[in-house]
Amino acid sequence: MIEFLLHDEKITLDDIDPNTTVLEFLRNHRQLTGTKEGCASGDCGACTICIVELNTQNQLEYKSINACITFISALHGKQLISVEALKQQNQLHSCQQAMLDSDGSQCGFCTPGIVMSLFALQKNQASYNRHKVQQALAGNLCRCTGYRAIDSAAKQALNSSVVDHFDPQEPSTRALLLDIQQQSAHQTTQLIQDNKSCYIPKTAADLAQLLIKHPQSTLVAGGTDLAIAVTQHGASFNQLIALNQVAELLEYQKTDQQITLGAALSLDRCQRLMADTFDDFSVLLDRFASLQVRNQGTIGGNIANASPIGDIPPALIALDAQLQLQYDKTVRTMQLADFFIDYRKTALQTSEFITNIIIDIPTKPFIFKIYKISKRLDDDISALCAACFVQLDARNRVLKIRLAYGGMAAIAKRAVKTEQALLGKIWSVENIAFAANCLSDDFQPLSDFRASSEYRLTVAKNLLHKFFIESADYDVTGCDVTASDNAEFASHTRIFDYV
Repeated sequence: MIEFLLHDEKITLDDIDPNTTVLEFLRNHRQLTGTKEGCASGDCGACTICIVELNTQNQLEYKSINACITFISALHGKQLISVEALKQQNQLHSCQQAMLDSDGSQCGFCTPGIVMSLFALQKNQASYNRHKVQQALAGNLCRCTGYRAIDSAAKQALNSSVVDHFDPQEPSTRALLLDIQQQSAHQTTQLIQDNKSCYIPKTAADLAQLLIKHPQSTLVAGGTDLAIAVTQHGASFNQLIALNQVAELLEYQKTDQQITLGAALSLDRCQRLMADTFDDFSVLLDRFASLQVRNQGTIGGNIANASPIGDIPPALIALDAQLQLQYDKTVRTMQLADFFIDYRKTALQTSEFITNIIIDIPTKPFIFKIYKISKRLDDDISALCAACFVQLDARNRVLKIRLAYGGMAAIAKRAVKTEQALLGKIWSVENIAFAANCLSDDFQPLSDFRASSEYRLTVAKNLLHKFFIESADYDVTGCDVTASDNAEFASHTRIFDYV
């Protein structure tokens, strides 16, 4: 069985289909219909709810997520807050009142989700910050009101000292969640209905044994990709194993030499951990789906689904990241670049799972840039993604270079021939121009509704030129690419900035 809090009520479930989403539970099982269903794929934000969970210091953390693509098993040990809980004694919550005062709602279908995003932001952000507001609302589509009024509502909600009815309840909420956590700390939780089940192990050892016993099980971490198979394609999984409470997969370690990320860490947490070391990785994640998805989706899940247009794999391949894979008690390490074998096919063996992603921090100065090309800036799938890493020696020669691309082949992979054309060469206009032509030897991209093959190849070449130009802003060796190099380059080559 699983246990969680629905508002301030303790819920125990032991007979429910594990394929049930949180949205279904709210609307169909509890008749809480304030949470709306729009796209059923995590794109529109109409179903946004707030999840409250204990962090490692046993403090409460508030997170907005999409109820439509979250399986019910994800609620174990957490508090679920839907829009119905915000009002107290017929008085609107300050986030609801701000939307009303600012004329932030017209048809109203999207409004409950917007209010819940503002509520989670209010709990995490003491004052108005435009970037934070944009990030919090990027996953909430409003097609009739527009965002000026909603932004005004955010200013009102965030620029006042608000004490709501959730604040005095926090000690009791913390105690209840801690009690649930302690009761199930050393045992695998499970949901079973008819022939369908979901196991929720607490340790990597338990997970390993479950996979040996049930090798055909489907692993679910955040579920932001897997749940779409249920909501959009009518799939139903008979055997699920949830990873979101496996302690080892939620751990991380950061030193001056290395960053180790547990595979079940949320993308939002990874963004914060990587920001001060690899700024472009953080910037990329600002544009990765929405905050609701980043709060739920995991770094290991984004790698394991082996999408050829995933944004995370090219970035990590360019950083020469490694994966730790576990089967039973055996752990092996491999380069992430070797993990992808073919379209949606990986090097994972039966009953094996990803435990950690390891990124070595370069000891010498480096340049690392990521370019995501998509039809819209935020919350969109890439047509292609390029991640570029280079280190130069004291003579301005290429010491190390890794150029990784997504959307250019059946898998995310390095442009090996292009790299070889630059390795050991002077970091110059002429050598970049020559190497860019080698991209057509590395890739023969397909045409689809996102982009044509010709477009992808042309943009990939232009992004290599862009990387060269931007490298002039970095003092990596004391022997930079010079301003005259850029002037010479601009005089005979046109650069298209698609970003």
